[in-house]
Amino acid sequence: MSRILATLFIAGFFLAFFGTSEASGANPKVLLKTSKGDITLELFADKAPVTVKNFLDYVDAQFYDGLIFHRVIKGFMIQGGGLTADMATRTARAPIKNEAGNGLKNDRGTVAMARLGEVNSATCQFFVNHVNNDFLNHRDDTPEGFGYCVFGKVTAGLDVVDAIATTPTMTVHGMKDVPREAVTIISIRRVEN
Repeated sequence: MSRILATLFIAGFFLAFFGTSEASGANPKVLLKTSKGDITLELFADKAPVTVKNFLDYVDAQFYDGLIFHRVIKGFMIQGGGLTADMATRTARAPIKNEAGNGLKNDRGTVAMARLGEVNSATCQFFVNHVNNDFLNHRDDTPEGFGYCVFGKVTAGLDVVDAIATTPTMTVHGMKDVPREAVTIISIRRVEN
């Protein structure tokens, strides 16, 4: 009897200790290191599975390392993930399905995919909302109302987002709102939950 209890105790210990992260379905997190400081993001894989997988594929490939936040607008958002400091475009993979109808809102501190005018045109670029941007939310399934897919939120480092958003900007090669001093994405890596 004591042998059975000991076996059950050990099995329970291993399940409790080693099974927590996967079993709980915890959302993945990443650490975004920038030249202005660190930002931790929680990613909503349950609400935006295609988008989170796409983003993590880029993260795992170290695609974002050395890119910049190339568009920063105080009271709107900070955008990065596609351009180098000399404004060269890094080649992205194919566009993904827009999951903007997932119920998540473009509120302050949320992370969403940047895209072109076509609904399903997001690839690698993302933005962090500096304020609540209700006009970016999904309203309907028309091209005008589809919105921008939120797939995560800042859990630490909102002060860094604020610092980036208030960086003085200029126009470079016809692109407005480019930081005068490059705000570099040093790296983005997965972190333990």
